[in-house]
Amino acid sequence: MPDTSTSTEASPTTSETIECLLNRVSVRKYSDQPVTEETIEAVLKAAFRAPTSSNIQSYTAIVVRDPETKQKLSVTVNNQRHVALCPVFIAFCADLRRIEYAMNLHQHNLDNNNLEVGLVSSVDAALVGMSAYLAAESVGLRGLMIGAVRNDPEKVGEILGLPKRVYCVFGMCLGWPAEFPPQKPRMDTSMTIHYEKYDEKATVAAMGDYDKALAEHYTSRGVATTPDSWTHDIDNKFAARQRDKLREQLGRMGFDFS
Repeated sequence: MPDTSTSTEASPTTSETIECLLNRVSVRKYSDQPVTEETIEAVLKAAFRAPTSSNIQSYTAIVVRDPETKQKLSVTVNNQRHVALCPVFIAFCADLRRIEYAMNLHQHNLDNNNLEVGLVSSVDAALVGMSAYLAAESVGLRGLMIGAVRNDPEKVGEILGLPKRVYCVFGMCLGWPAEFPPQKPRMDTSMTIHYEKYDEKATVAAMGDYDKALAEHYTSRGVATTPDSWTHDIDNKFAARQRDKLREQLGRMGFDFS
């Protein structure tokens, strides 16, 4: 007979994973406790179970421990010292090499690849990177993402020995934390969660509140800011075109984003 009993148990609204994400902060200072190869391998093996479009698995992770290599990378990413000083730096790369090898076996190549190919491989790398970040935090490691590897992708590729059709989408510092900085406020969900249709009015209506919340956060830390903190900073950052040569650089690396 079918089970017709009605459960009175409430739907779950929290879990270890949810709490891990809710408490996440970017950590830039690390203890001297060693991060073992076994730990990194376990983190990455778990991350490689992330979703991948059509099972193409178009990503590669490069684990960097060598101080000289980390120092070179730190210069390339605007002299971010935590890149040089973190125990482990992982470069998450979009990688089309294996795809092209498979196509070569069938008398094809990727010479005419387009936006979709580069976008899918970049998304693949991002899904793996975030999964690795969450897996690392679940065992007590902490770190932060480094998007500035795209400041000069060709130089980063040279440092990491990347062949054509591989580029670093972002990097990640990892280590056992020596500090836990205050958590930066996020936008109210009325701005970022919409139901059934996009609600632009809700986004605009809450923007002033987020400016104020972020300004209070920075002021409490002694960081110079303005009353319209977020909108002011965003305007400063994007009024001029960012990484204007990126498409050209990635094109030379074998990715056609036109």
